[in-house]
Amino acid sequence: MNKIQKDILWRLCKYVLHYWYLFIPAVILTFFSNQLSLLGPKYSGSAIDAIAAESGVAFDIVRYNVVRMLVCYVLSAVMAYLLATLMIFISQKIVYTMRKQVFEKLTSLPVGYFDTHPTGDIISHISYDIDTINSTLAHDLVQIMTSLYTVIGSLIFMWNISKPLIVVFVITVPAAILFTRYRSKRVRPLFRKRSRKLGELNGYAEEMLSGCRSIQAYAREDVIGERFQARNTDAMDAHYDADYYGAIMGPTVNFINNLSISLIMILGGILYMLSQNGMAPEGTLFFITLGGVAQFVQYSRKFAGPINEFANILSEFQSAFSAAERVFRIIDEEPEKEDVSDAVALEAVQGKVTFEDVVFGYTPDKEILHGISMTAEPGKTIAIVGPTGAGKTTIISLLMRFYDVTSGSVKVDGKDVRELTRKSLRKAYTMVLQDTWLFRGTIFENIAYGREGATLEEVKAAAKAARIDHYIESLPEGYDTVLTDDGINISKGQRQLITIARAMISDSEMLILDEATSNVDSRTEIKIQEAMTELMKGRTCFVIAHRLSTIQNADRIIVLQDGRITESGNHDELMGLGGFYSTLYNSQFQ
Repeated sequence: MNKIQKDILWRLCKYVLHYWYLFIPAVILTFFSNQLSLLGPKYSGSAIDAIAAESGVAFDIVRYNVVRMLVCYVLSAVMAYLLATLMIFISQKIVYTMRKQVFEKLTSLPVGYFDTHPTGDIISHISYDIDTINSTLAHDLVQIMTSLYTVIGSLIFMWNISKPLIVVFVITVPAAILFTRYRSKRVRPLFRKRSRKLGELNGYAEEMLSGCRSIQAYAREDVIGERFQARNTDAMDAHYDADYYGAIMGPTVNFINNLSISLIMILGGILYMLSQNGMAPEGTLFFITLGGVAQFVQYSRKFAGPINEFANILSEFQSAFSAAERVFRIIDEEPEKEDVSDAVALEAVQGKVTFEDVVFGYTPDKEILHGISMTAEPGKTIAIVGPTGAGKTTIISLLMRFYDVTSGSVKVDGKDVRELTRKSLRKAYTMVLQDTWLFRGTIFENIAYGREGATLEEVKAAAKAARIDHYIESLPEGYDTVLTDDGINISKGQRQLITIARAMISDSEMLILDEATSNVDSRTEIKIQEAMTELMKGRTCFVIAHRLSTIQNADRIIVLQDGRITESGNHDELMGLGGFYSTLYNSQFQ
């Protein structure tokens, strides 16, 4: 076991020990269940000796030992059932805690993490990987505890019965251990690959299913199917390799243990004959009875059985280790940087936003923004336009402090955003994005999400301002209509109108609109623009728009090209310059 696996094992043990008040009864049940199970062969051997007695069968002794043997086995089975039930309960507690920690960590990670990790792969961590760990904790952990007690107990009983017969295990047990260790090193990378390939498959499936309409619109089903098949084949091959090479260990170790039992029976038979012929007198090291041979064989089976089972479940352990490694990798991810120790909350927001010589790049080797400087006065509307990839959305990310600038500063009301608490900064903004986001819940809950404690009257007023009230009232359940995940049971334009209503109910002082009307028709857009004009009054607004006709009334228009501000002014000023903005504006009418 390498250092990484030892660390993973220790961390899993800490999860188990966290529920020590449940684990201790499990240990006690394991001890007594195995003790009773180990007494069975002892009583069985005594019964055999009573049957083989020279004076005839001692039926009283046989009956007495058979009853004790049955009682031990029945009680052992009952305790084993209670133990299995308890371990399932413990495993569910652990899985609940682990999923909670993973999800809480995901919510604390910076936006950049989700920009570089597929959603399907993340979901695979929460579902498949943790379920794999759960299976190991619920079943295999019980097996390990049982095996440990059984091996030690059997060895003690065998030592008391016949010391010469134990010599067989001196040869076979090391052979089994060495083989298992050798194969484990070879198999471990295969299980890591299996988990990784399944995550890639889930990521690809999630990506394609979310774009199924576009796939069908372009008649690309065959191409996408072939690509999925290739990834599915890779995942299947990874599963096959891991399971195939992992399955070799069980039969091989089983063969070694069966060989040891065969040698014990041969050597035990020889010692019994020597004992019967007087060549090994009673009380000597080599003396053994027929019942003793039977007991030793049964204990040797109990001794070898756990080793066989451990070899068989070792592949499951390798899978659990690989899954745990992926889960702990998320838990160990660096969360979003904490606010500086002397960070202050943004209060009494005026809405003055300043960019001072801002330089930024998502990676150190590639800058996106180069020396951006601009000021948004309180209550003014700033429109940001430019070709695709110019850096418009990047500026929005810096405003919300999803990323920190490489150099320069972004200030709100004269305070560097890095000196403000993120929570207060982000609550000072309301965002309406091109990509709508709705959650499973009623329409009322989705709109009221914009402001905690919003009343039905306030929600209705916001919906009317967003020109969505009439549609909502026409639904059988009205504002109590339940939206499915991401609101797929309504049109995309209606989804966007609901998100606009959510923004309208917010009481934040600053507003960010990123193509907020891109999914509505021109008539509705005109009406929304009127409502948005009311919404933007008194607020500092940042508007990203590709349809430049929607931003003609902005107080200031910033033109971005290749991460630099090339033009700045109001609509009339920029049209008078006859530069890039003028060309961009006129192109939409050509």
